[in-house]
Amino acid sequence: MADLALLEDMDAAVRRERVFRDRADLLSESDDWLLSRFASPDMSSWSYAHHWNRVYNVLSTLGFLATGAFQREIADRSGITQSTMSRILPHVLAGIRDLAPRYIRFPYNNAEQAVIKRDFHELAGFPNVIGAIDCTHVRLRPPSVNDYAYVNRKNYHSINVQLICDAHMRLVNVVARWPGSTHDTYIFQHSSVARGLQDGMAHGFLLGDKGYPLLVNLITPLHNPLTAKEQRFNLAHTKTRVVVERCAGLLKGRWMCLRHAGGTLLYTPEKVCRIILACSVLHNIALENHVPYGEGIPNGRIEQDPWPIPPAARAIQLRQELIHRF
Repeated sequence: MADLALLEDMDAAVRRERVFRDRADLLSESDDWLLSRFASPDMSSWSYAHHWNRVYNVLSTLGFLATGAFQREIADRSGITQSTMSRILPHVLAGIRDLAPRYIRFPYNNAEQAVIKRDFHELAGFPNVIGAIDCTHVRLRPPSVNDYAYVNRKNYHSINVQLICDAHMRLVNVVARWPGSTHDTYIFQHSSVARGLQDGMAHGFLLGDKGYPLLVNLITPLHNPLTAKEQRFNLAHTKTRVVVERCAGLLKGRWMCLRHAGGTLLYTPEKVCRIILACSVLHNIALENHVPYGEGIPNGRIEQDPWPIPPAARAIQLRQELIHRF
């Protein structure tokens, strides 16, 4: 499935006249009002007359992503018709995804890596880390084709999304194209980041949980730490890697359409993946612009059985060298 909106509950046999209120002047509202309804700060810089409709299109799309509400509800809130909402949504989402190369970039150059390594080291003293990796699940309705492949370990249909972030919860890689039954390690092994690390395009390693295999470029904690050094190593690993869990919580907390509390996404897997990628871009834009948000939420991660293939000797040696530093 290529990596990349709502199923209408209208009864075709019964049509009722609908009354739409006048379109509100959204740009005159306060930041707090806009944030509470559209997860967007002041948009006055967009208030050129010939861009007026674009502003409403973007705000309506942000409202859908931020609340997970039905298209009909968002359309009523924005003072447009549901058919208009249905028409504009894919175009705005595509425009947001087009920004991905600018806002979601893995740090392959030395200068970027040096900054990220420093920031991670400041969390708990863990050296040479260029990213924290984890997967999170986004619910969707059972697909019409191969629906069993989307049933995850908690027995609901989902997309399994790989996230890699820096020490400030900025996403540097997002993979949103695999069914919920796919193991986290399989997703990583078939990602561009894994290929780049194997080809020596980055000098450092990722931190992953026990579900991932121990690799030269992906360091996992010890399953049974015994010595004081091993325990300190595991503690530093946990304190450093937990940033990606907080990142997933913030992503789903700000964009409620990705969270079960916002409702299961009633789209095809392809469309759900496009929505996930758009939300990921917006996540980084919000962080860059310091858009306020409260505490994170549980991220819907699902524990994975450890990858059955034993680690290579060089990976074991590298972890031992790291343990001795603690």
